[in-house]
Amino acid sequence: MAKSDAGRPLRLFLVAGEESGDQLGGALMEALAARAPEGIAFSGIGGARMAKAGLASLFPMEDLTAIGVAAVLARLPRILGRLRQTVEAVLADPPDVLVLIDAPDFTHRVAARVRAAHPHIPIVKYVSPTVWVWRSGRAAAMRPYVDHLLALLPFEPDVHRELGGPPTTYVGHPLLERLGALRPGPEEAARRAADPPVVLVLPGSRRREITRLGADFGWALGRLAQTRPMELVLPTLPHLRGLIEDTVARWPVQPRIVVGEAEKFAAFRSARAALAASGTVTLELALSGVPMVAAYRIGWLEAQIGRRLLQGTSVVLANRVIGEDVVPELLQEFLTVPVLADALARTIADTPQRARQLEGFARLDAIFAIGADHPSVRAAEVVLRLARSGRPAALTAL
Repeated sequence: MAKSDAGRPLRLFLVAGEESGDQLGGALMEALAARAPEGIAFSGIGGARMAKAGLASLFPMEDLTAIGVAAVLARLPRILGRLRQTVEAVLADPPDVLVLIDAPDFTHRVAARVRAAHPHIPIVKYVSPTVWVWRSGRAAAMRPYVDHLLALLPFEPDVHRELGGPPTTYVGHPLLERLGALRPGPEEAARRAADPPVVLVLPGSRRREITRLGADFGWALGRLAQTRPMELVLPTLPHLRGLIEDTVARWPVQPRIVVGEAEKFAAFRSARAALAASGTVTLELALSGVPMVAAYRIGWLEAQIGRRLLQGTSVVLANRVIGEDVVPELLQEFLTVPVLADALARTIADTPQRARQLEGFARLDAIFAIGADHPSVRAAEVVLRLARSGRPAALTAL
């Protein structure tokens, strides 16, 4: 729907369902506001970051967060209610663009229902679902109700082209806007090489991840500490601090717990190695130049489904971007305390395994190169183009 009244502010409805989506949404809103002289009005669902950028959320973003089959089933009535509420809000005051961020299980249903009821509202999806890992059919399934996809990873436009997905523009990963905070200065680089080494412990950003990985992480670190002194640092989020404190209280070695972004990035800049739950943090560590061991464990049912649908040789995001399995990953039954401790020991020491990771990480700047513009600026340009022109028959990748 093109802007119909000359000079009236643009109207955007945004939906984010996770912390990472809230961060993306907030940066996008700021970039949009700075580039819309006619003014812009935001509505939708988001968290604290989007609220800071001017969004009054329709309901708490946390109502959409459910990880794993059992968790989704338990919260299904509430999620379905929020789905109806979201679609009704979009249709009650049709926006110039509907921007759906992350949380594909929820946002794709919003897109399909809005498209069926009001086919002229342009729909942008920000963050591709991981069709390159599993359920590749989701790419083609998106095409009828997504006009444009904003991709964080450089290989995703080609993937969607091959799979019949919607037109896709690579805008860049938000971590590219934080490289100055992630990378060490001279003193921090010297600390990375010094003893005892700083080792990051990152058992996840969700409660289920922490409960499934916490004990094994603690016992593996205790086993390694018997022969290798380390300074352990565990960055976490404020709302997880209590759970983390309870978890590490049972560990044979105690990490220093830090809360807040500034302390987290300071730890990244001084760290020699990391033990991490597989996820976006593996890319954070790779961009920071911190070799790691990645681990993950999910429920039995999810694992059986995943094994049948998994595509490729690695689930580690850093490996996918580099195009080579440089980061060791320990999943499910292969995640044992002795193997975990041994893999981390080889990652801390000057070994071929560590060198291979560092060589792979050194290629990331060239792989991610997008020019001078920040990812949020590039994303805003695509959204504004749609908002000002309406839904075209086909919007080709920029």
